Amino acid sequence: MKKLISMFTAAVMCASISAAAEAAGYQASVTYENGEITISGLNDSAELIHVSYSDEVPDGVSVTEAGNGTMSVNAEPGDRFFLWDSITGMVPLADPVTVPDEADDGGALVVYFSATGNTESIAGYIAEAAGADIFELTPVEPYTSADLNWTDESSRVVMEYEDESLRDVALTVTTPENWDSYDTVFIGYPIWWGIAAWPVSSFVEANDFTGKTVIPFCTSSSSGLGESGALLEQAAGSGEWLEGMRFRGSSSQDEVSAWAQSVVGTSENESTGDGNTLDV
Repeated sequence: MKKLISMFTAAVMCASISAAAEAAGYQASVTYENGEITISGLNDSAELIHVSYSDEVPDGVSVTEAGNGTMSVNAEPGDRFFLWDSITGMVPLADPVTVPDEADDGGALVVYFSATGNTESIAGYIAEAAGADIFELTPVEPYTSADLNWTDESSRVVMEYEDESLRDVALTVTTPENWDSYDTVFIGYPIWWGIAAWPVSSFVEANDFTGKTVIPFCTSSSSGLGESGALLEQAAGSGEWLEGMRFRGSSSQDEVSAWAQSVVGTSENESTGDGNTLDV
């Protein structure tokens, strides 16, 4: 059975599908995978309606007679398929299925905060070795050299260390573009008093790491990774966090690159020691 559905009808059916689903008590199901729709649990004839979601509802959509089994379909990410009763008329038989975003190739991103340039250099080496994009965390109020003087009890960083309520550092941009497309995220930072520099915490707390593998790395002259990665993982509350690595600011590109290549898709990382000062 073939027919066209007007823009108005398509819009109404999309808006009301959730309510109809609750009342229907479906027995049938529709799934989508790799260009194929699979329908199961049908007792009667049915129609499968394909609606492509974009900025505008299309003028009309085609209707295909459907039954139990698998059929090939042409669809784009975000398209939805609705299964309707062709006998009693426009009664939904299953929850609609949405075509997922196309699988990516394991895109990687290096996120970093650098106070004096050491972490920036290491982040660049990692991004090059891992074929990753790179994203710098920039505080709205940048840290000056005076701010970073941890030997001065009146400096900004010392005051933030002593008063945790001051560590909520606003960032110029909180979430990178295309954040959802990255499967692997390296997060780099200097160690401040044994933990990650707090601008990184602002980033971690603001984003969802579900489905991502997260690898922390730090730079320091003496302190190790310590509990910094574990504390960031706790703050994030999502994602699969690996142990991470500490680098000296003078670490060579070959050393950093070898590590980055080894951890993409693996969990061969290491950490050492802890610290009680500020490393930049």
